[in-house]
Amino acid sequence: MPLGTMIPYHLLQPSFPSFLLRVWLLALIVALNLRGADPFQAKNGMVVSSHALASEVGVQVLRDGGNAVDAAVATGLALAVTHPSAGNIGGGGFMLVFTKNGTVTAFDFRERAPLAATEGMYLGADGQYVPDSSHEGYRAIGVPGTVAGFDLALKRFGSRSWRQLAAPAVKLAKDGFALSPALAGEFKALHEEGFKNHAAQSMFEHVDGSAYQSGERWKQPLLAKTLERIQSKGRAGFYSGETARAIAADMRAHGGLITEADLKSYEARERVPIHGTFRGFDIYSMPPPSSGGTALVEMLNILEGYPLATSGHNTPESLHLMAESMRRAFADRAQYLGDPDFNPEMPIQKLISKEHAATLRRSIHPKLASPSDPARFAEAYESPETTHYSVIDAEGNAVVVTYTLEYSYGSRIVAEGLGFLYNNEMGDFGPQPGRTDASGMIGTPPNRIAPGKRMLSSMSPTIVTRDGKPVLLIGSPGGRTIINTVLQVVLNVVEFRMNIADAIAAPRIHHQWLPNTLLLEKGAFPESTRRELESRGHVLKDSAPIGQAMGITVDPRTGIRSGASDPRSPDGRAVGY
Repeated sequence: MPLGTMIPYHLLQPSFPSFLLRVWLLALIVALNLRGADPFQAKNGMVVSSHALASEVGVQVLRDGGNAVDAAVATGLALAVTHPSAGNIGGGGFMLVFTKNGTVTAFDFRERAPLAATEGMYLGADGQYVPDSSHEGYRAIGVPGTVAGFDLALKRFGSRSWRQLAAPAVKLAKDGFALSPALAGEFKALHEEGFKNHAAQSMFEHVDGSAYQSGERWKQPLLAKTLERIQSKGRAGFYSGETARAIAADMRAHGGLITEADLKSYEARERVPIHGTFRGFDIYSMPPPSSGGTALVEMLNILEGYPLATSGHNTPESLHLMAESMRRAFADRAQYLGDPDFNPEMPIQKLISKEHAATLRRSIHPKLASPSDPARFAEAYESPETTHYSVIDAEGNAVVVTYTLEYSYGSRIVAEGLGFLYNNEMGDFGPQPGRTDASGMIGTPPNRIAPGKRMLSSMSPTIVTRDGKPVLLIGSPGGRTIINTVLQVVLNVVEFRMNIADAIAAPRIHHQWLPNTLLLEKGAFPESTRRELESRGHVLKDSAPIGQAMGITVDPRTGIRSGASDPRSPDGRAVGY
């Protein structure tokens, strides 16, 4: 039985509240091996997302003649209703669009620091970081970007109106939907842990204070009204008027920093994607303020110099080389990457060059792990809770979207009277300039807090093409593990020739330079492999399931679309026609 049919992924993450529940769930992972079911196949359009209802919403848009961007916006709004741990209108993220004409572009709707934010806003009187202050409470909330990002994408490529595309999400919020066992389990854990504000309590439990049960219909009338304003006025329905006034008032009442001016001035950005090649395939992914595309291409460039297929899938030899590539890309990430609007001199072209990869490759010992020096660079904690979805239409337009609230359920604060969760994305900045330790704490100069600045991200929505046609659409949640999850799925498809279901289900590893540990999904690797990696000097640590990928492949001969949701995602679904 696939792992994801047994264990809700969100409940395994460090940011989820109940420690004892996580311990119990982790015990279930021991000795389980992830296996992919057969991919779902379709001839025309397909959507793969973290919730079946959202995937169905997107596919219906395609059936009705909408294009991939239309379907992506409708799917994202539906996930804001059905997947509250990460689907959102109160967060932000990234979208990559491939058109049937071969154009590839990126939309950046990452959250921004409020205009009143300061570099030392999370430091105490002693000049030291106050633990958890950048992730807890109203001051941890960044200016949301999701609605603006969707609006910009629709203006560029959409063929349907906000009124049409928001209608399914409004209906889902008004009429409700039956809670799955996984979602009911999340609500129960939130209920047992306690809520951050009354609005959250009202949203996630019954009026009498009891927890929701699996199969119960969950309705969100306040969210429906907020979505109706977006449906009616698009971007203006969120960043001005009643919704904006309510957000600003809520912030003033609770010490938050976001004002109506912050909301009115927020702009999504269209950016040039990161582009690289691997084994004759073209790799397109997100540019900064996402670090995902840069690190992904850098790692693929390094690994292109090794015969991984000959070494074998997930053998000690292949895993060692992958880990060493990860280590080097994450070191570069820490040193160089941040918001491009505040860091215009980032050496992106150097980092993604074949020459830089060749230099790094020469520093990799074939049998020994490299050291990770904590005196060099370190970064702030990045939560693993995000969500990704992939879309392709009948004409070959393709869209990949990764967006987030940061922690699972974000700040766990629901906007008063508005029915949506705020993010706690300010925690992705480096909250204490200059502090570096072996745990991986704190950001480097490119990612220090500044008013209006976008925080560094690892979100990596990625499109792989061959001869100008998409062959793989992929992305994942998972904080900094996102980049390595996407790397491994790309390698599994391109290098190891797996179908998309097996490529996504295969066991994963993660190394991020600091802390100097190699994470292996618990129970997923043979003891002999673990011993060999340790003999090479790798410091191993068991991990909960890594990532929650949602992918589509396209057969270049037949055009058949094959989709798979990660077995680590209990409610995920590929839907097509």
